[in-house]
Amino acid sequence: MKTAPVLAVLALGAAAATAQAEVSSTITLASDYDFRGITQTARDPALQASLDWSTESGFYLGAWASNVDFGDGTESEFELDLIGGLAGNFTDDFGYDLGLARYNYFDDGDDIDYTEYYLGLSYQAFSVKYWYSSDFVNSGDAANYLEANADFPLPNDFTLALHVGRSSGDFWGDDKYTDYSIGVGKTVGNFDLGLKWVDGSDFKPGVDIGNANSSESKVVFTIATTLPWGK
Repeated sequence: MKTAPVLAVLALGAAAATAQAEVSSTITLASDYDFRGITQTARDPALQASLDWSTESGFYLGAWASNVDFGDGTESEFELDLIGGLAGNFTDDFGYDLGLARYNYFDDGDDIDYTEYYLGLSYQAFSVKYWYSSDFVNSGDAANYLEANADFPLPNDFTLALHVGRSSGDFWGDDKYTDYSIGVGKTVGNFDLGLKWVDGSDFKPGVDIGNANSSESKVVFTIATTLPWGK
C-alpha cells in the first residue's frame, strides 16, 4: 500500500520538528474513514497522520494524509490534504476559524483534486462551520457543507460529541443529504480513544454502490496520539 510511506514521512517530519512547541503531529488508526457520513475506505480501516504548525497570532498550516478506497474503476489509493488558516477569539467564549483546504488524491488517474474554503464560529461548547467549493471533486459544480457540533464533558473524564451536517449545492442537486453522529471519547495516557455512531443514510444515490462510498449507519472506533508527548 503506497499510503504507508507518505504517512511515515509526515510522522518522521513531525518527530524531527517537535523541539519547536508550535509543531505537532497526530497519528490515528480508525476502523473506517468517514467523511460527512460517507465512507472513504469502503468501510475498511484507515491509517492517518497529520503535521501541524501554528503561531501565537493564530495563523496555522497543516498536512493530513489517509488511505482511501473509492471502489472498482477508481485509482486513488491515498489522500493528502494541505490546510491553511487563521483561528482566534473575539472573547474568552467566542472564537473563529477561517481558511482553506486543498484535497489531493494519488494515484491521480481519477482527477478529483479540489479546494474548499471554510468559516467557523464557536461559542463555549458549540460550533458551526460553513464549507464551500466552486469545483467540488473537480466536477465543475459548486457544493456547500454546513455543520454544527457540540462537545460536553461527562463523568469519569469521558466526553460527548454531537454532530449534524448538511451537504447541498449544484453538485448534489436532488441528492443533497444530511449526516449525523454521536460519540464518546476518553484520554488514556498519551492516547485519545473515540467511539461514535455515524449515519449518512439520508444520501440515496439510487443505485447499489456496495461498501464503496456507502452512507449506511455504522460505528467507528478511533485511537489517536499527538506528538510531542509530555508538552
